[in-house]
Amino acid sequence: MFSITVRDHIMIAHSFRGEVFGPAQRLHGATFLVDATFRRAELDDDNIVVDIGLATRELGEVCGALSYRNLDDESDFQGINTSTEFLAKVIADRLADRVGSGALGEGARGLSGITVTLHESHIAWASYERAL
Repeated sequence: MFSITVRDHIMIAHSFRGEVFGPAQRLHGATFLVDATFRRAELDDDNIVVDIGLATRELGEVCGALSYRNLDDESDFQGINTSTEFLAKVIADRLADRVGSGALGEGARGLSGITVTLHESHIAWASYERAL
């Protein structure tokens, strides 16, 4: 399996519901390092997984739509605990939609999967992996 990874970040505010979250039930900020890994079994006709420039651009646009926002105020996330795991899925699904629309080029249609990892810190992170 071949893969490439591109990186960006998001800065968000949010709060959680539920005793399991302790003090994180209060409004707080978070900065996540975001890695998006694109996979395929065979390289395309240009011997690449996907165009790194297009992958970087599309990840940047997905991250930009989330950054500098209080997710508690966003209609897409009303009543949802926007955990690190949940946000990794949101980003992966939004990237998958862009692959499907052709935004990452025709060669990207041969991708087999995407993994998005959100790094909360140097010691903790969460990932979501999906097939395409």
